[in-house]
Amino acid sequence: MNANEKICWVFKPIIWALCLLPLAWLGWLIVNQDLTANPAEFMNRYLGEWAIRILWVALAVTPVKILTGWKQVLLFRRLIGLFAFFYGVLHVTSYVAIDQYFDWIAIWDDIIKRIYITIGMSSFLIMTTLAITSSSWMIKRLGGRTWTKLHRGVYLAGTLAVIHFIMMRKGFQIEPLIYAVILASLLCIRLAPYLEKRKKKSAAA
Repeated sequence: MNANEKICWVFKPIIWALCLLPLAWLGWLIVNQDLTANPAEFMNRYLGEWAIRILWVALAVTPVKILTGWKQVLLFRRLIGLFAFFYGVLHVTSYVAIDQYFDWIAIWDDIIKRIYITIGMSSFLIMTTLAITSSSWMIKRLGGRTWTKLHRGVYLAGTLAVIHFIMMRKGFQIEPLIYAVILASLLCIRLAPYLEKRKKKSAAA
């Protein structure tokens, strides 16, 4: 067993446990009938917020590598990203099944007429594309460079997700803005090495 395999053997079960903990807590709340006065809305928002939180953790992987130099953290980026997609699927499913009762006409009208739902669904479609193409087989099929460009779409998905969150919370609320600040910080850290390389190339030219 090499060093990377040992690290995965230790950390991946921890990541699985931590990522499934919010779902286990939701199950506990359902069993104990403690979902507030509007269970459908509570479940939808709860799952959506956890989708964003876990997506932010996935987006934090590269900044952690940049700031600490710990390259092995990249071994967990795909797993965390897939958990973010998993919670996104649950979020959308709760909307379709519990909120709209599979009324596809009403759902389509919602997507067309409510801009925050349009934005949210756009983010979910991007995440779906990234999840479908996340396997090693797809990396080989698409080619590393094309795959990398495609998966930069995660930043667009994250931006759309936080816009969806801000618009959904009508009026001024601090929580969605905190999510936006966290995303902006992660993007700035991610861009820093790229901008530094551009600066060095310009200076050399």
